[in-house]
Amino acid sequence: MYRYDEFDVEFVRQRVAQFRDQVDRRLAGELTEDEFKPLRLMNGVYLQLHAYMLRIAVPYGTLSSRQMRKLAHIARTYDRGTGHFTTRQNLQFNWPKLSDIPAILDELADVEMHAIQTSGNCIRNVTADHFAGATADEVADPRPYAEIIRQWSSLHPEFSFLPRKFKVAVIGSDRDRAAMQLHDIGLHLKRLADGRLGFAVFVGGGMGRTPFIAKKIRDELPQADLLSYLEAILRVYNLQGRRDNKYKARIKILVHEIGADAFRAQVEAEWLRIREGALKLPEAEIKRIDAYFAPPAFDRRPTRIALRAPDRPFDRWVTRNTHTHKQPGYVIVTISLKPIGGIPGDASADQMDAVADLAEQYSFDEVRVTHEQNLVLPHVRIEDLRAVYDRLKAIGLAEANVGLATDIIACPGLDYCALANARSIPIAQRISDRLSKRQDQIGDLKIKISGCINACGHHHVGHIGILGVEKRGEEHYQLLLGGSGAEDAALALIAGPGFGPDGIVDAVETIVDTYLKLRRSPDEPFLAAYGRLGAAPFKEALYAAA
Repeated sequence: MYRYDEFDVEFVRQRVAQFRDQVDRRLAGELTEDEFKPLRLMNGVYLQLHAYMLRIAVPYGTLSSRQMRKLAHIARTYDRGTGHFTTRQNLQFNWPKLSDIPAILDELADVEMHAIQTSGNCIRNVTADHFAGATADEVADPRPYAEIIRQWSSLHPEFSFLPRKFKVAVIGSDRDRAAMQLHDIGLHLKRLADGRLGFAVFVGGGMGRTPFIAKKIRDELPQADLLSYLEAILRVYNLQGRRDNKYKARIKILVHEIGADAFRAQVEAEWLRIREGALKLPEAEIKRIDAYFAPPAFDRRPTRIALRAPDRPFDRWVTRNTHTHKQPGYVIVTISLKPIGGIPGDASADQMDAVADLAEQYSFDEVRVTHEQNLVLPHVRIEDLRAVYDRLKAIGLAEANVGLATDIIACPGLDYCALANARSIPIAQRISDRLSKRQDQIGDLKIKISGCINACGHHHVGHIGILGVEKRGEEHYQLLLGGSGAEDAALALIAGPGFGPDGIVDAVETIVDTYLKLRRSPDEPFLAAYGRLGAAPFKEALYAAA
């Protein structure tokens, strides 16, 4: 895990002191809200419906136990005892007092954390595969490259005021667990034809008002050229991105309007001009950063598995919530933050403290945050699984539903967000309750809910997506089908007329019932059945009574 150097420490402390002065001036009335807004956004502070919200960066989703305990302490001391983990691998506090936020940032600095570039028209928190460095199916750990990008992009003078916010994701496996193709830039770490490490580069993905799947503009980029190529992309975007219309300002619109080939040609021309300059990544620097992410000291002894009687809840949890590790004798454990009927992505201070204890004792002091709003213990010995499960069960986090219908992504919606048109959380809770008893029968199903067109709940790429809209002053919901945020990335399509808050839950159940009736076998996944059948039978079932 990366550790701050002297520059990092001084840089973050200076920013905290600067923002403390800005908050004092705002509270004293020396700054208006309009004057204060750009200053607070540069420090991750939003003004929501009922209170300020603070968004804290978790670079590439990696936390230490010490950092997790600090988040628990902040939740308990400055908020209402809860934190919300987001689809950008960040953490949000929804109820801090503005007067307390400088103190919160000061406490975060104590554990090498901050909220810089978690908002505003800049390069946001760089995300990565939450199984990075642990999964058996990756070529190499993508996090060192995410850290290199973080350092390059932090307060980059040319890219601090882009036409619009900018998001980057890095994966190191053919399995895309980071929705890489839905990012402004997606990087797929791979072996090049010459055997060296490099990247396939995707540009122009995104959700929101106008969703697009990213286009591949380079298949083999040597790792030494990573930063110069990214710089070339950002320069082209910074020069040509729309600044007159925020709805058309994202790089996805630029790539779409001029075409991927024309965009690629401009990037390549700029890259050839700068590639041999100061941005060339020395092998020694790559190795230096890579050393921060060296594998832990795994136990190489044969794993001892004691014979025991079958335990269905535990066995089901192992099946659903663990993943193959690259080191024999270990597994990756996903902790579901989606208890049946709960608020997706929320964790109490006590739960965060307990997860920190588990990470310290059983996972080499490491926790991950997933873009699907869950947590991960990346390095757990198989023989410790029972102890981990029992501890999770005691704090209400042993739900065996990872990837199932109740593992729902949902934004905060109209319960918190000033941009939302409809509530997301109650819909997620009701769908979870409705489908919970059949989720094993249903199998893998990704339901994603957004309270507005900004798509923070990733509804565009849900197998079943739900979009909250406002219709004649009331909350209304559109239903979308057939999306995916994985390596088979696809945009879901609107099924037809929308539904009210009661009807949308029934509609989701109708879609599920139709799938169960028409699938070829229990092994045919929802997306495969939908691809084979098309939308017609689902629409017919939805609107037959209309």
